[in-house]
Amino acid sequence: MASNGRLNISGLSTPQPARLGLTQTRGHVRWLCGLAAFAAAAAIHILPLPLFCLLVLTVLCLLLIPRSPHAMLVALLTLAPLRTLIATEASIDLPLDIGQILLALYLGFWLAYSIVKRWQLLRPSPEPVLMSALAICGVFAIGAWNSESISNWLTEWLKWVVIAIMIWHLSQTAQVNWRWLVFAVLVSTVANAIVGLYIFFGGSGADHLLILGRFFRAFGTFGQPNPFGGFMGIALPLAVMCAAVNLYQIALDIRAGRHVALSRILLLVAIACATAIIAAALFASWSRGAWLGCAVSLVAMLVAIPKRPVKGISYAIVLAALFCALWSAGLLPRSVVNRLTTAAADLFTISDVRGINFTPTNYAVVERLAHWQAAISMAQAQPFLGVGLGNYAAAYAEYRLLNWEEPLGHAHNLYLNFLAETGVVGLAAYLAFWIVIFRITWRTRSHPDRIARAVAVSLLGCWTYIAVHSVFDNLFVNNLFLHIGVLLGVLAILHRQVSASLEVE
Repeated sequence: MASNGRLNISGLSTPQPARLGLTQTRGHVRWLCGLAAFAAAAAIHILPLPLFCLLVLTVLCLLLIPRSPHAMLVALLTLAPLRTLIATEASIDLPLDIGQILLALYLGFWLAYSIVKRWQLLRPSPEPVLMSALAICGVFAIGAWNSESISNWLTEWLKWVVIAIMIWHLSQTAQVNWRWLVFAVLVSTVANAIVGLYIFFGGSGADHLLILGRFFRAFGTFGQPNPFGGFMGIALPLAVMCAAVNLYQIALDIRAGRHVALSRILLLVAIACATAIIAAALFASWSRGAWLGCAVSLVAMLVAIPKRPVKGISYAIVLAALFCALWSAGLLPRSVVNRLTTAAADLFTISDVRGINFTPTNYAVVERLAHWQAAISMAQAQPFLGVGLGNYAAAYAEYRLLNWEEPLGHAHNLYLNFLAETGVVGLAAYLAFWIVIFRITWRTRSHPDRIARAVAVSLLGCWTYIAVHSVFDNLFVNNLFLHIGVLLGVLAILHRQVSASLEVE
C-alpha cells in the first residue's frame, strides 16, 4: 500500500517529514522561550525597573517590525525621548541624538521596504495638513538670514521639516494602518509614564523636586517635570477616547444580545490600564500647566463628542459646575488647591518682576515671568522677523533682567517665544497653522467609522492641550515633535478618508 509515493510495510505509516519539521520547530521555540525567560530574569535583577521595561518594549517592537514597516515607529517614539537622559547620563558621545538616529533608521527601513514592495513613493496630493506644515516651514525659513546663530535656527527649523516629512510619509502611504500609529503613541507614552511614576515614588532622589514631604515630581526621561507632564497631557485624550469607544462598543454588544469577544474585553482592560497610568503620571508631574491643559482638553472633547455642539456645550457646563461645587465645598485635595491658587495669584498680580522679592514658594512663577519680559523686549527690538528661530538663548544676554542670568533655552511661553524669535510674521503663521488644523479636525468628526470619529475627537483634545500648555512652556523639546508629527499624520489619513467618502456620496 503506497502512501506519499512510498511502500507502506506492515500497515505502519512512515514518519512524515512535515511532522518531523514541526516537532523540531516546537523544540527550537521551547529553547528560545527558555533563553528569553532566563535573559529576562537576569535583566530584571541587574537593570533598574524603568530601563528593564524600556528594554522589553524595544525587543517587542523589533519582533513586530516584520508584520508592518510602521511597527518600527513604536521603537522610534518609545526611545526618542531618551535624548535628554542619554545626553546627561551616558558616558558615550553619540554623533547624533537617539531620536535622529532612530528616525534615519526608520525612514531608511521604510524606503527599502517600499522599493521591495514596489510602492509608489511620490504621489503629490494637495493634503491640507501637509500644505499647512510646508507653509509654516517656508515662513520660518525666511528669518534664517536674521538669526544670530544659524546652527540654532537650523536645529529648530528642522523640527518642523521633520513634522512635514512625517505627515507626508504617513498620509501618502496607502498601506499604512492608522491604528498602528495610535498604538505607537500610546505605548511610548506608557513607557515614559512608568519611568515617571518610578521617579515619583523615590526613584530620582532629587531633593529640589520633593513634594508633599515624601514624593518627588515625576520627570520621566525629560529631565524636567513640565515637558514630561506635557507629554502625558498630549497623549491622555487619545487614551481616554480609545477606552471610551471600546467600552461603548461592548455596551452595544451586550444590549443587542451579541457575544462579546474575549479579545475586545482584554483590549479594553489594556487601554484602561494605559489611561490610568498616563493620568497618574500627569498628576505626578505636579505641573500646573499640564493640569490646566488636561482640564480644558477634556471640556473641548465633551463639546466635540455629540454631533450637535450645543449638546456638548451643555455637558461641559455641567462638568464645570460640578468642579466649582467640589472646589467650593472643599472636597478637592488641599495640596492641589494650594498649588493652583498660589500660582494664579502671582501670575495675575505681578506685572513687573524687577524689584520683586522671590521666595521658594513663588520662585518658579517669578522666573517664568522674568523670561516672558525678556521675550517681550526681544519682540519690541525686532518686531517683524524677531531674533531668529531657536535664537532666544543666544540673544537672551542682551535682553535679560538683572537677577536672571540663565536663558533656560526658551521663554516658557511658546507664543511669546515665537514672537521673540520669529516676530509678528512667525507668530501669525504659527497661529494660522493651528487654526487650520483645528478646522480640519472638527470636520474629521464626520468620519463614517465610530473608532475613527473617537480618534478625531481625541485629536481635538490633543491640539487643545498643546494650545493651553504652550502658554506656560515649550512642548517641542526632547523629540516630542516626533509624536506631534505622527498625530498630525493620523489626522491627515482620517481627513483623506472623510474626503473620499464625501466624494463617493
